[in-house]
Amino acid sequence: MSDQPRILVCDDEPQIVRALKVILRDAGFEAVAAATGEEALDLVAVRPPQAAILDLMLPDLDGVEVTRRIREWSEMPIVVLSAVGEEDRKVEALAAGADDYVTKPFGPRELVARLEAALRRARPEAEEPAIEVQGLEIDLAARRVRRDGEDVHLTPTEFELLRILVRNRGRLMTHRNLLVEVWGVEYEEDLQVLRAHVANLRRKIEPEGEHVYVRTDPGVGYRFAA
Repeated sequence: MSDQPRILVCDDEPQIVRALKVILRDAGFEAVAAATGEEALDLVAVRPPQAAILDLMLPDLDGVEVTRRIREWSEMPIVVLSAVGEEDRKVEALAAGADDYVTKPFGPRELVARLEAALRRARPEAEEPAIEVQGLEIDLAARRVRRDGEDVHLTPTEFELLRILVRNRGRLMTHRNLLVEVWGVEYEEDLQVLRAHVANLRRKIEPEGEHVYVRTDPGVGYRFAA
């Protein structure tokens, strides 16, 4: 059995799948292909991969719905492929729990960099602090979050966003700071992806209708409650 990280590739265009397989193989990954959303869900259930690359437009379920279903039980990194003009669907995918996106046509180096960054965000780091703020417990080393004693399940990107805010608690983190820290310098102007993930994070950790932990500095950025 291969010890290479397994990556699910879901796209109904054979030429795209072939290209993705070559790109991933050359980068040291093992690609597992699916042509439909249902096939992708079956593969994830039978032998979960380390991450998934999903096209937004599929012949049965679309990438947003596949992402939503995977997120019902898995926190593995998900990168969606979007075409020019699919801005609304991309935002829906991020809201459903996708970690990142790559716009077609894409370069091999960009795709691999996005995938590797998503995988890094899923790995724990040693010597991280544990804090408790108003009923919210965050153990960064164990990658565990609890609110009022109940576990909160975050995606790798949501957790990385929270980690950056917590490690700088009380300090204003500008939009650019957060985008560069979490996604990379290429995303330094992409407020859309940041706002989608902040909204997801708040929905999971904040009391309904309140911003107790993640505060907004309008037009500038965010800060975590000191």
